[in-house]
Amino acid sequence: MKNSIKLLPLTIALFASSASAANYAIEARGDAMGGVGVVSANFLTAPFYNPALTAIYRRNDDVGMITPSFGLAYSDEHNMVSDLNSASGLITEVAGGDYSNISQMSGILDDLTGDIAKLEIGGVVAFAIPNRFIAANVFGKAYAESFAQTDIWDGAASALPQAGINDAINAELSAVNAVSVGVTEVGISLAKYQTFLGHHIAFGVTPKLQRIYTFVYTANLDNYDITKVRENGTGETMLNFDAGFVWFRGPLRVGISATNLMKRDIKTDEIAGQTITSSIDGSQSRTIAPISYSYQMRPLYTVGAGLVADYATLSVDYDLNEEERYTNFDDNTQMLRVGGEIDIMRQLKLRAGWKRNLAYENLDDTITAGIGLSPLNLFQLDIGASYTNENSMGAYINFLTSY
Repeated sequence: MKNSIKLLPLTIALFASSASAANYAIEARGDAMGGVGVVSANFLTAPFYNPALTAIYRRNDDVGMITPSFGLAYSDEHNMVSDLNSASGLITEVAGGDYSNISQMSGILDDLTGDIAKLEIGGVVAFAIPNRFIAANVFGKAYAESFAQTDIWDGAASALPQAGINDAINAELSAVNAVSVGVTEVGISLAKYQTFLGHHIAFGVTPKLQRIYTFVYTANLDNYDITKVRENGTGETMLNFDAGFVWFRGPLRVGISATNLMKRDIKTDEIAGQTITSSIDGSQSRTIAPISYSYQMRPLYTVGAGLVADYATLSVDYDLNEEERYTNFDDNTQMLRVGGEIDIMRQLKLRAGWKRNLAYENLDDTITAGIGLSPLNLFQLDIGASYTNENSMGAYINFLTSY
């Protein structure tokens, strides 16, 4: 089936096939503040950042709920979707004997080399019961992250006389590889606050049950069958743990969190090898080896520090280690995040933040912003947004209540 490839529908389909999610927060307050939360989250959102914060709450907080939170982010920093559409159109023209625009192919392939795009989507729910004995928060989370990366071929050596014909053949023999991971989690965060030698501390642990899904897919630039995505998936169920600690004195807080302490390697399904033959010059072909990946779930350690006062918050989070996740795929992360919040009379909260992925040097920084509305303190609505560039944005929303 011939189609001009659209990357966004491709990644959305990968997500829909997994119906699931991964090891990140999807929470509008934190997302509006650059993703910080190791010391700045509250007792309701603590399981998604630092379980120790489950034990830090106001005296009048007896119970609280997130009902629910949703988030969606799409990143195409280097215009991969537009370039793929241009390449597909030119391949169709040249295959049909129209060489009028063939000179554009070389630049398009250069732009596509090494490009990657991704889609993130997910949601959470939580029910917290703070108390001075063992504070608890029961939660569920679903998150999916899909990546697509180009595999540009450069081995064409055609004897056809047309200028630029090799570039067109290279485009026809190039591919897009895609992977998707989804994780559903159900767990309970348990935490305890106490004083030790005059210091205020809290520590917590989160046992959780995870179902992890992986999908792998490959397609030519101008030919893919989206219905085959479901055929290349696998899933595993496992028990895992998070842990966290926070020290505070007045508004000053310092903390550390560790997520997914039980490591696991998950092998994706394998796509059989194939030979692609050019329709422009039938003597040109490319043999693609079988394709499979391994998804690595490893502990992630994040430190945080900040000032958390009644009407203002400023916080910084830093990942101590880099997450590789899919081996041989450019989806690594090691995040530095900064965020703040101003609370106006408990009715309106203004938030902003910044974050950077330190795993790669050529990625743009992301800025975030959002508001929180608490009409008469009956409930709270949080809205957040992120912006990396015109091709990379996100939106998030929370509904919270506490009594």
